[in-house]
Amino acid sequence: MLSMALWRRVRHRLLLIRSFVDARIKWVRDPYLDIAVEREKNLKEILSLKNQILSSPSKSLPLSSLSPLKSHFNLPTSTSKLFQNYLSIFSPFQPSPSLPLHVKLTPQAMTLHKEELAIHNSPPHRNDVVNRLVKLLMLTKAVRLPLHILDKFKFDLGLPTNYITFLLSDYPDYFQICEYKNPSDGKETLFLELISWRNELAISEMEKRASFSDGVKLKKGLPLRFSMKLPNGFDLEKKVKNWVDTWQDLPYISPYENSFHLGPNSDQAEKWTVAVLHELLWLLVSKKTEGKNVFCLGEYLGFGNRFKKALMHFPGIFYVSNKIRTQTVVLKEAYRKDFLMEKHPLMGMRFRYIHLMNKSEKFRKRDGVPVFRRKRKVMSNADEGEVIKEDDKIVEENKDLNLLSGSGSNDGFDDEPSKVQVMDI
Repeated sequence: MLSMALWRRVRHRLLLIRSFVDARIKWVRDPYLDIAVEREKNLKEILSLKNQILSSPSKSLPLSSLSPLKSHFNLPTSTSKLFQNYLSIFSPFQPSPSLPLHVKLTPQAMTLHKEELAIHNSPPHRNDVVNRLVKLLMLTKAVRLPLHILDKFKFDLGLPTNYITFLLSDYPDYFQICEYKNPSDGKETLFLELISWRNELAISEMEKRASFSDGVKLKKGLPLRFSMKLPNGFDLEKKVKNWVDTWQDLPYISPYENSFHLGPNSDQAEKWTVAVLHELLWLLVSKKTEGKNVFCLGEYLGFGNRFKKALMHFPGIFYVSNKIRTQTVVLKEAYRKDFLMEKHPLMGMRFRYIHLMNKSEKFRKRDGVPVFRRKRKVMSNADEGEVIKEDDKIVEENKDLNLLSGSGSNDGFDDEPSKVQVMDI
């Protein structure tokens, strides 16, 4: 009886306090995950322009009408220069001497678009993306999200561009569009709301794995441990390692449970925060998303800066890349080096778009003379995301991880070429 009483006191203490607050954790680059992120440079922007062009009845648009979209689609350069850089995707033409220059898709890009559309129309994909959307809404306390926040995850969830009319209208028993006051500013805002809770989907990826390995129904409160993948040669300080091991042995609380009653600075609350962030990234087809999306959702859900702290405290679970003009949060366990382990059909299509985009970068016309530029050579199995460099060899895992530099740094993730970052917990 005494031991049980002691355990209850210890357990209650873990719910309220942080057992270790003086840790310093190094943050080092992962060159492979940087490659996985950089591989998709300009992909989202190119696909947005592609969809904009195809929204026209003529499947083409005047170049002048696309120029104002630079800021809307977050383009790295002007639309005219982007079209020039990706001539294997976009084809400029002049319908007649009296009309301005127009842009349409190349036959190769149109073929890929039709195959992509076939995936979006397929019943397996529709069911899959609906389940992802349901689970995302169930991560929220009110099972609803403002549309402007949901749109930030549209690409990463694998939703079609016009998902409200194209997809959601076919699932009236699942979703409804409602208008509520936004908690942040009090203004009336459109929300996507889940009509009813789906118990069969309120199971996290971590719980699913544990149940599958044991072959029995999972009991709540078990100490499920997160996969930790630290770079070779990177060792935690002993006191930090001991704290992480103790933290891993805390009870796992499902991200689909509301545990905001826990002390926000306690170890148990942090493990629940990591569980929510882990499940969020697992719901995405590429297992990664921009950091600003994560922080925006975390703020709306009531986590404040707890998502940001989780990213800094657990570099073995999450990685933040500073490549392609932004910060990208990556779920490390979903990748083997720079390869995505789970092959989603939509990701296969995106790698084929990248393969076609890279053909444009290899060949440009300068004053009518073909000029070949040395760029990355994309392997024939590009649909699996494999890319090798023509001029450089990928550094080995046991090399210095600090040799690669990125761009764009803020929010505590400074990007300096030859320094290891140290984060204070």
